[in-house]
Amino acid sequence: MDRFLTFLERSAEKKLTKRKRLKAYAKGQKRTILGEIWSWVDALIFAIFWVIIINQYLFQLFVIPSPSMVDTLLVGDRVVVNKDSYGIELYPAGKKVLTDTRRVQRDEIITFYNPEYDSKGPFFDVLSQVIYMGTLTLVNIDRNDDGTPAERLYVKRAIGMGGDTIRFEDGNVMIKPSGDADFIPEPSFRSENNLAEGPHRSIESSYYPALEAAAALTAYQEEGMGREAPQSLYRTYSDLEGTQYNYIFDRYEYEKARTKTLASFDPSDMSLRSDYARYQNGIYVPSGYVLPLGDNRDNSHDGRYFGPVPESTINGRVVGRFWPLNRISSLADNR
Repeated sequence: MDRFLTFLERSAEKKLTKRKRLKAYAKGQKRTILGEIWSWVDALIFAIFWVIIINQYLFQLFVIPSPSMVDTLLVGDRVVVNKDSYGIELYPAGKKVLTDTRRVQRDEIITFYNPEYDSKGPFFDVLSQVIYMGTLTLVNIDRNDDGTPAERLYVKRAIGMGGDTIRFEDGNVMIKPSGDADFIPEPSFRSENNLAEGPHRSIESSYYPALEAAAALTAYQEEGMGREAPQSLYRTYSDLEGTQYNYIFDRYEYEKARTKTLASFDPSDMSLRSDYARYQNGIYVPSGYVLPLGDNRDNSHDGRYFGPVPESTINGRVVGRFWPLNRISSLADNR
């Protein structure tokens, strides 16, 4: 890394020295409109080049696109990501080197490449990232079909580490650390290990029986057995009527309850039994992987849905917020 930084420093000195000589020479020449324009273009290209280099190898600016990290990070917050934390990424979304001694630590706020991202081709992927970095996050040409910015990068908190098993019960996280036999409720685990207080819930657990009843009723209807569904399910589901949660507020728990009901209809269906067993057993995090979750647990599309992500796809650590001005703060110790 020291050699690489020395190379960048010498390259910058060489370029600046050359520009200084040309500027001195130009003073003795007649200035033209084209010459003036080229001078500005040259300066702009030079600035953009070094902005890209700094963003790619040292620090990258990132705009928070969704509420998944509220209240730690709000939509529109602009943060600084240390790109050197977990190794050197040779090019955007490319191979990483020098990673052996730079591993993700539990509870760090990380940025990583969206595992569900629909690539538009390697050339476009790199070009869009270069433009995004070169314009200090102001221009994002990577768009979804509906015109909204595509989320190439996610920002979440590293919750599950290699060897851990993470289970979800009514939206609450249960952690079984590597080598332990029992699951520990996340609040207790955080207190015991002096971790951040950022992760939180906003939906009361008392609403979950109604959500599970809604999921079970859906399973009955899918099997053409709607009339055979127990009336108790309808009564339980009715608890959501007139509340702000009269919808599927936790897709993960909804699918878990739906799968459980479908598996109960036909115990011989090994595929359904296997699907439900995965919900029951939890998500195992292999070595070299991390399970990322949003701090805003009730409004986050995270590792619950796409699973653990390889450390090789984690491109940096969020270390500070620089916008808005009244919320400037360090996040390096937010773990």
